[in-house]
Amino acid sequence: MSAAPTRPPRTLAAEEWLARSAAHEARIDRWTAPHRERRRQGRTHPVLDFLFTYYSETPGRLRRWHPGPDVALSGSAPHAGWRWYATDGAAVRLDVEAFVADRGDTVRFVRRLIAATAARPAFSGCFGLHEWAMVYRDRSPRHEIPLRLGPEGTDAVVEAHPIRCTHVDAFRFFTPPAVERTLVRPSRESQPELEQPGCLHAGMDLYKWAYKLSPATPADLVADCFELAVEIRELDMRASPYDLRAHGYQTVPIETPAGKAEYVAAQRGFAERGAVLRARLIDLCDRLLC
Repeated sequence: MSAAPTRPPRTLAAEEWLARSAAHEARIDRWTAPHRERRRQGRTHPVLDFLFTYYSETPGRLRRWHPGPDVALSGSAPHAGWRWYATDGAAVRLDVEAFVADRGDTVRFVRRLIAATAARPAFSGCFGLHEWAMVYRDRSPRHEIPLRLGPEGTDAVVEAHPIRCTHVDAFRFFTPPAVERTLVRPSRESQPELEQPGCLHAGMDLYKWAYKLSPATPADLVADCFELAVEIRELDMRASPYDLRAHGYQTVPIETPAGKAEYVAAQRGFAERGAVLRARLIDLCDRLLC
C-alpha cells in the first residue's frame, strides 16, 4: 500500500461547521428520533431496531458530527473536549497521530478486510437464504412474526435451494440442520478470504466499519453507510420467511422466479453503491496510515 500524501487540514468557520453539524443531526434524527420514542414507549420494530441493537453504535454517538482528518474547526467547537482531538491556536482538529497510536490495529484490519472484499466479484446467487437458514427446522423462531409460508413451507424452500452464505455473522445464527446443508462454512478467521461485495450483510457492515473508525470518519460518510444499511436491512427482511406486511413491508418472494429477479436486481444495486462507500473508507484508512 502506497502512502497517501500528507495534507494540512482546511479550516471551517464556526458558522459553516455549525450548519453542517445541525444538518447531520437532522439527517440522522429521521431514524434515531422514532427509535428513541419507541424505546420510551416500550415498543419494538422488527426491521429497524436491528440497526441499533445488532450494531453497537448508540443513537447519541451517531448524531455527533465529526469533520474527519482533513478539516479543522475555528471558534468554540465542543470537539476540543472530545477524545482524539487537539487544539492548534484557534482551531480544533482530529489528532491523527494520537488516534492511530490507539486505533491503528483497527484501521489496518478494516482496510485489509474491505480492500479484499472490493477486489472480488459480487456473487448474486444467494437469494437471501441466510434468513431462512436461521429458522430451518426450528419450531421456536427468533422473531415474534409469523412465517408467511408456515414452518413446513419454510423448510421446503431451504431444501429446494443450495445455501452458499459467505458472511460469518449471518452463518453463526444458522440452525444446526441448516449448517449441515451449507456449501460454505465461514469463520472469523476466513472472513477476509470469503467476504464478497454482493453480500447484503457485507454491505450493511460498511456502517459498522465506518463507526469503528470514528471520530476519524467524516460524519457524512458514516451517515451514507448508515442509510445504505437501512435500505439493505429492509430488503433483507422483505425477502425473509417472515410476513411483514402488517408493518408496511411488501414481500420479495425469493422462492419464485419473479422474486429472485427482484432480489438480485436490488442486490446488484446495493453492491454498486457499496463499492463507492468501500472506496471512500479505504481512502480514509490510507489517509490515517500515511
